[in-house]
Amino acid sequence: MSRLALSDADKECRDWFVHTTKSLGCDVTVDAMGNLFAVRPGRRRGFPPTCAGSHLDTQPTGGRYDGILGVCAGLEMLRVLHEHKIETHFPVGVVNWTNEEGARFPISMVASGVWAGVIPLEKAHNLREVGGNGRTMKQELDRIGYLGEKDAHHQAIPLGAHFELHIEQGPRLQAGNRRIGVVHGVQAYRWHTITVQGQDCHTGTTDFANRSDALLTTARLILHSRRLAVKYDALASTGIIRANPGSTNTVPGWVQFSLDIRATKDDVLLDLEKHLKSDFDEIIRGNPVNGLNDGPEVMGRPCTIEWTLDAPSRATRFDDGCIDCVRQSAAHLLGEEYKDYIQEMISGAGIAIP
Repeated sequence: MSRLALSDADKECRDWFVHTTKSLGCDVTVDAMGNLFAVRPGRRRGFPPTCAGSHLDTQPTGGRYDGILGVCAGLEMLRVLHEHKIETHFPVGVVNWTNEEGARFPISMVASGVWAGVIPLEKAHNLREVGGNGRTMKQELDRIGYLGEKDAHHQAIPLGAHFELHIEQGPRLQAGNRRIGVVHGVQAYRWHTITVQGQDCHTGTTDFANRSDALLTTARLILHSRRLAVKYDALASTGIIRANPGSTNTVPGWVQFSLDIRATKDDVLLDLEKHLKSDFDEIIRGNPVNGLNDGPEVMGRPCTIEWTLDAPSRATRFDDGCIDCVRQSAAHLLGEEYKDYIQEMISGAGIAIP
């Protein structure tokens, strides 16, 4: 499945979401980031709704459940209430957050981040797509008809609570024969764009000693980020690499790559980043670091490096009352032995925090 944020496929799915929720008795609000809030009124008006939800956009080769499960589960909740004519005391609803994946526009949870007050609206609107034609989020929101007039902020569209049913995307629950993860919070992450500057040169006429090879240097940096992350009990990943000029017989003189680092504690993550920056400075100069640059090969000339922080997100603890609600629901569903089938855990994904 491929449904990148604000694509034609995303518009089609959004139209379906709006039509479906309205048919189930909901009022639908679209904010300035294209977030969709479908709210079913309760007996008592004037109170913020308790919502379920997630996102309908996917990664370029995304699965059928990441995000979509949370939205569809919320829709099923609305359908059950509607078909059985159940009137809740307070309003309930479902939310579809825009570009939660950060695949097309490279800040994850950008629209929920604007709603939470941690990302400026202008920054989000001016965010350009990865690849393609460089369209901005605002341009694409307007193109597909989901640039709402409502202020994208939790004070303008308050929620009483928000729950998200999410596929784990990892092996822990299945490996432990557990059915439900009771999530206490999310780990911290920091997304960086790193630029390595060397010098273009001909592959046949320039010997190793006189090359300033940005791509080879980048390979060493990525390998070292993985090794160092292991020492910190953290994660480091690279998903995007661009190399110029892009010719078979030219040594790349410019490379830009993404670096996503994550840890369960903020201080651990910052220590990892500080250590990476120090070691990267040594690696690009050709100095030996953790087994790199100390072999018999000719090292060549040094490169330079530039870091850009794209998206920081601190570790977060969820509300104790919400966590307990999940436990109680698991107990109701699974019976007295429910503790044998749940796992208390920290999510590896992120979340926007107001």
